[in-house]
Amino acid sequence: MSDWFHNLPLEGMAFCVLLAAYLVSGGIYLVVTRLALNERAGRTFKAVSPGMLPPLGIIFGLLAGFIVAEAWNDFERAKVAVATEASALRAVALLAETLPVDQKTRIHSLINRHIEEAVNQDWPAMRHQRATFPTSSTALFKALEGTLALKPTDDSQRMVQQEIVKALRMAQASRIQRIVISQSGISSVEWVVILLQGVCALVAIAMVHSDNRLTCAIALTLFATGFALSVLLISSYNHPFSGDNSADSDILKQVMTSVSAATQQSGPKK
Repeated sequence: MSDWFHNLPLEGMAFCVLLAAYLVSGGIYLVVTRLALNERAGRTFKAVSPGMLPPLGIIFGLLAGFIVAEAWNDFERAKVAVATEASALRAVALLAETLPVDQKTRIHSLINRHIEEAVNQDWPAMRHQRATFPTSSTALFKALEGTLALKPTDDSQRMVQQEIVKALRMAQASRIQRIVISQSGISSVEWVVILLQGVCALVAIAMVHSDNRLTCAIALTLFATGFALSVLLISSYNHPFSGDNSADSDILKQVMTSVSAATQQSGPKK
């Protein structure tokens, strides 16, 4: 599905999905009920066994369940990657407090630069699934390079240096993970399969109830609503960094705010 759809607010997405489902079911209703007026077609439709509806519904439910689980898993992985990155950056900022002021200020500045790049460059690209396979962040690489260049004077500083290096590498790995996850999503084949299965179920319902237009309309409306809600659920979590249900960058912004505050507090002492 296109970017404009996944970036719609949830209400707009629901409107589009429900409208499409009702239009499709309405078209099926008109075609089947008109064909049923023909004696030969009517006999054919009546010969369709109602017993085929439960298997069709079960197959649709299983497909929807598997696809929803896949989309939800990607969404959860995206949130974990962002949270891990923020946690690692926060740990670097806290550990840097024990370093000399000039080194601490440099690390804080590089953390803020990394977060600004993530918010202003990574997120828009991830939202449209245009983020390419990432190299290491320049700011994180410089922070790592500067940390490795430190000359610890005692065991305490040596331990702090090791922990900062570990946290920076974790932040780099989490950044790579979230960008890779942003390229994930439900494949075209999966969309075609679930949509065709839903249409097949709608056609079967219309055929079984073709001799009673009111019953046919009610049955089609009920299944079309369930069909639309399933598609809406999949769509709302399909792209982990798009739409209302997305892994946003707020937690990284909070880290940047806290780091900036700590830097300002240490400024007068410098």
